[in-house]
Amino acid sequence: MKRLLLLVVMALISTAALAANVTYRFSPVNQWDITKTAAYWNPIVQYVENQSGVRLELKIGRTSADTTSYVLAQEVEFVFSNHLFSPEREALGWKVFGRRNVPQLYGQIAVPEDSPIRKLEELQDKTVVFAGPEAFIGYKVTYAELLARGIQVKTDFGGNQNAAFAQMFAGKAAATGSNSMLTEGYAKRENRKFRILWTSEGYHDLALMVSSKVPEKDVQAVAQAFFGMYEDPVGREVLRKASEVVGLSADAYFVPATAADYASYRRFYQTAPVILR
Repeated sequence: MKRLLLLVVMALISTAALAANVTYRFSPVNQWDITKTAAYWNPIVQYVENQSGVRLELKIGRTSADTTSYVLAQEVEFVFSNHLFSPEREALGWKVFGRRNVPQLYGQIAVPEDSPIRKLEELQDKTVVFAGPEAFIGYKVTYAELLARGIQVKTDFGGNQNAAFAQMFAGKAAATGSNSMLTEGYAKRENRKFRILWTSEGYHDLALMVSSKVPEKDVQAVAQAFFGMYEDPVGREVLRKASEVVGLSADAYFVPATAADYASYRRFYQTAPVILR
């Protein structure tokens, strides 16, 4: 009997130890090149891990499409993304729990300030570069507008938004599709000027989301660590330094959110061209 009891206790201890050693993968969409994406997220993830007691590992691919492929293959448990709101992907069961507290984002089609192009129709048959085919605001929203107007363009993908901007300023594309936050950040960091040809309706920033397989206690611990960063002097300094690297405001902190905050994404898919769904 004592031996049986000992085995049960050892089994419970082993289970607890295993649970304590679980490492969850966190995949944020590559909004910048991989170096800047890692420089932004690594200190934030480390802070959240330290505060929550939940082990997290940053998992990002070379491009935003690569990173999203990890999500679709169910290789990660936490994401920062806006690639999961189509009807097909919503069926995967990802739950919104937070977002970044930044002004609404707008899809924009832009050219260099010194470009002779001044209206969308002048992009006919020209090359427009985007971050990648998964970029919701920067590609799907902006390209949908070109399609709606019957403007035929040659599409190219830079792999991330920084690369797309660089291609345009190098003369390899006439224009780029982006979101307003990334356009403003690039202009600030690189001292570049844009002419905005078109701006969409507003959308909330990307969502912090979690897989249904993560225990609720771990979800809550991670969520509270994200939400408490701005109120903690240490966390606020982590945010400030990380934001500075990518040209974000120091006030770009994390707040609670629900699926209702992303209704505009769902409305887009109700009328989007089939090739963009």
